[in-house]
Amino acid sequence: MKREMESTLKSMDTEEFIDLHFYRPVGYRWALFFNRLGVSPNTVTVISIVIGIAAGICFYFSSLKVNLLGMLLLVWANSYDSADGQLARMTGRKTPLGRILDGASGELWFITIYAAICFRLMPLWGAWVWLLAAVTGFCHSKQAAMADYYRNIHLHFLKGESGSELSDTAILMENYRKLTWKRNGILKPVEYFYLQYTVGQEAWAPRFRRMMGRLREKYRGEIPEHFRATFRAKSLPLMKYANMLSFNTRVMALFIALFIDMPWLYFVFELTVLNGMLVYMVFTHERFCAAFEKQLAS
Repeated sequence: MKREMESTLKSMDTEEFIDLHFYRPVGYRWALFFNRLGVSPNTVTVISIVIGIAAGICFYFSSLKVNLLGMLLLVWANSYDSADGQLARMTGRKTPLGRILDGASGELWFITIYAAICFRLMPLWGAWVWLLAAVTGFCHSKQAAMADYYRNIHLHFLKGESGSELSDTAILMENYRKLTWKRNGILKPVEYFYLQYTVGQEAWAPRFRRMMGRLREKYRGEIPEHFRATFRAKSLPLMKYANMLSFNTRVMALFIALFIDMPWLYFVFELTVLNGMLVYMVFTHERFCAAFEKQLAS
């Protein structure tokens, strides 16, 4: 069972402790269950979105019992979020739409959570709490986007293109232009938003993009193993920050803030601690990519 579950993981390098020992085993059992029923990974993702939104609504209420219900629902939603990817890898049913839905699920959960906290705090804070939430939400989106980007970069050097979901705006733009509103009326706007998401990721990693350009120019797409190994050694220490910027660390902070009935502390945590991690992660990654680019150029 353990070996079979590990075969549904992206890599041990990019797994967090809580995910590895709780969400992945639980998600694997859900994936087996849904596979027997013939449920698609995208359907599991949609179910997780509904459960996660229900969880967020619970955080509007000051009752600790209702908040505890919301916490349980959020854990349940995240177990489905783990199951959809494991089911996709188990069955080979990985699609671009699935990746987009998977990324959107967390965003929709936290939009609901932010709105619920704002409505909860408005009697004391007034409308200003929405400004605080908007700034925090913007930071949250950047934290999650860059954590996702750096994990996929690491997987690209670990497993190659087939084992990574690293996207390139040039390829996405070409695919987007091939879609027509008549035949792809639903997929085209989804692809557009995913394209903009990738553009935002790449804008924060210019030195990595230049390094990849040098690699393609020098090795014509065939990156030698010694370079892959050296890059992974530099990238691996950043994976713990990428994981902390994803779900578990921020949710633990959210739960603590709700337990002590000070939900605004969650916004403070994101703006200070998590933003600090983001700045360190981006600065460190860009610095060693610049060093690699210099080596390749010489």
